[in-house]
Formats: sequence, C-alpha cells, structure tokens
Amino acid sequence: MVPGIRKQIDIARLKAGVAAASVELLSAQCATDRIRLQYSTQDIVTFGEPRTLRRAVASAEAMHRFFSQIGAQIAHEEGTKQ
Repeated sequence: MVPGIRKQIDIARLKAGVAAASVELLSAQCATDRIRLQYSTQDIVTFGEPRTLRRAVASAEAMHRFFSQIGAQIAHEEGTKQ
C-alpha cells in the first residue's frame, strides 16, 4: 500500500472515530445530567451500587485526563499560530 493513501485512510477513520465518540459523550453527558438533576450526590452515594459508581468515576477521570491533554495541545498550537 502506498504510504500517502494509507495516511488518508487513517485520517478518515480518525475523523469518523472522533465524530462517533463525540455523539457517545453527548449521550453520556445527557444521562449524567438526568441523574444529577433528579438525585443528590448523597443519595447517589448512599443508594448507588459502589462498584458501578467507582467504574463511572474512573471512566470520567480517564476521559478528563485524555481531553485535558487534547485541550492543552490545541491551546499550544493556537498560541504558536498567533
């Protein structure tokens, strides 16, 4: 396979993956908002399944780290363009 063509395929796949992840993240945010608006954090901790809550927190923390890195890179690139 020609390297230039493979690179274009990878870029298209990356863009599609980011778009799909964006939709899934919006869905997760909506689900989180529904819970957040209906229940207090104390009720969630008291009555929620601890293992499920720990997994959700770990996922949110991992996403925060990942998107913080992306945000920092975007800010850096925007700063170098000015």
